Amino acid sequence: MKVIPVPCLSDNYAYVLVDEQSRQIAIVDPVEPEKVLPVAERTGMELKAVLTTHHHADHAAGNNLIASTIPGIAVYGGESRIPSMTKQLKNGDEFSLGSLHIRAIQTFGHTTSSICYFVEDKHADERVAFTGDTLFVGGCGRLFEGTPQDMYTSLNEKLAKLPKDTKVYAGHEYTRANLRFALSVDSDNQALKDKAKRCGTMQCTMPSTIAEELETNPFMRVDQPALQTATGKADPVEVLAAIRKLKDNF
Repeated sequence: MKVIPVPCLSDNYAYVLVDEQSRQIAIVDPVEPEKVLPVAERTGMELKAVLTTHHHADHAAGNNLIASTIPGIAVYGGESRIPSMTKQLKNGDEFSLGSLHIRAIQTFGHTTSSICYFVEDKHADERVAFTGDTLFVGGCGRLFEGTPQDMYTSLNEKLAKLPKDTKVYAGHEYTRANLRFALSVDSDNQALKDKAKRCGTMQCTMPSTIAEELETNPFMRVDQPALQTATGKADPVEVLAAIRKLKDNF
């Protein structure tokens, strides 16, 4: 399994997911087909599917052109607002790309259309997750169509339970800003300080891992005393709500 990040717009990422064994590929959130399709074509492999993380235009606006350019391509998504969707997913649905096993994780909070894609290459013993605007490196998406409870469930009851070595590919390059905020509410976290220093000079900070996010992402550390102290809250959902409000105004 191979993942190729494709920078799009000002700070978005699309991805090309490659199954080298079957020589099949999928593309994740190809918002600018003119950038993503040439990368896909250079692999010399067959493009089989579009994986859409949610309906927002900066992720899904390329779907119609992709679908018209490649008749019969499968377009996966979580809700009817996904353009050109051919296969609607619900939580736990499973499908394959060649030898790769893919599981849909419905992650409410940012939007009600949000799906994260957990991909396993069992031959190579590798795992990745495409998390869209639900889980960022060091942060999470704004709560446009969901509640703090929704985001807590998505991050801390679903994504946090993935294998710790799962590589995380998020929808935006927000990492440095996210880590600056994280340090403002979790300033004594040495792992966070180390990550902020490491990412400070990186052009592309993808991927992270679930293990790293559990150590450094304040929205996945809402049960920790440092975050409870910073917010003056004890309940993890209330801590998340308070941190999200602080981040919105940071």
